[in-house]
Amino acid sequence: MLNRRELLASLPALAPLTLTPFTLAPSPARAADTPIRVLVWDEQQPAQKQAYDNFLGNAIAAHLEKQQGLRVISANLQQPEQGLSANLLDNTDVLIWWGHVRHQEIPQEKAQAIVARIQAGRLALVALHSGHWARPFVEAMNERTKADARRRFPDPPNGPPVKFEYIPYAGGFVPTKDSLLTPAYYAMRSFNGQLTVRVDLPNCVFPAYRGDGQPSETRVLLPDHPLAVGIPREFTIPQTEMYDEPFHVPEPDEVVFEETWKAGERFRSGCVWKLGAGRIFYYRPGHETYPVYRQEIPLRIMANAARWLGSTLVD
Repeated sequence: MLNRRELLASLPALAPLTLTPFTLAPSPARAADTPIRVLVWDEQQPAQKQAYDNFLGNAIAAHLEKQQGLRVISANLQQPEQGLSANLLDNTDVLIWWGHVRHQEIPQEKAQAIVARIQAGRLALVALHSGHWARPFVEAMNERTKADARRRFPDPPNGPPVKFEYIPYAGGFVPTKDSLLTPAYYAMRSFNGQLTVRVDLPNCVFPAYRGDGQPSETRVLLPDHPLAVGIPREFTIPQTEMYDEPFHVPEPDEVVFEETWKAGERFRSGCVWKLGAGRIFYYRPGHETYPVYRQEIPLRIMANAARWLGSTLVD
């Protein structure tokens, strides 16, 4: 597995990234025999040592680098440019993200640049577990919500165009079970016919979680999906944190996996969204103190995600 210094030394010089703002042209279609370039990014919390000798992200990367057709690099928050330089991102097809308590250390501009690459079909994002609050995932969900709002409330054939007011999530709190589900839309028409739509952007969180390490049961809802290749229709994760619905995110295009717990909770644990020409995949199982990503099935899902997302970047 190449380290970051070896990778950068091997790459050709690239022109600086230009955004107008955060708008990128799609890259040319990739050849079928070109390796899929995977970047596994990890916050590397010390608590991971309870389950991973060499950190969680490195465990995923070590598995993926053994898979045919993948070129894998491991990066982390402590590296220069937080392991997310423009040069490295420009040479990545699939970004697998593990973060937990240091989300705010990623600059918003960097998250927006990642999302711009997704929209242009140059990058796919896999957000794992507590990555639901990772800045790139939140920014991607915001952009998907805005696109959904424009589709839901198109400009009328006659009259003024629709105005949108986007209300960002304040951050740092968990909604109650009976809270208004976000994203939420509130359309108002003035006397002159102007339609204004208030859009409460998604919280990207859920009302309940439990960190007792109880097992979950996963059911494959879309067994023919590329993410489910080689995955049994039902399987158990012996130790995992529990998340409970509703998940405050835009309606996914595909829900591939669903988790349940004996106490009655359920969660859409494998969701896919399309954003522009790219895709985002959220896979829920975790916590970092449980050896979820040392187990065969979650690691196989990671390999499936890398292959599928990397092969669908540009048609």
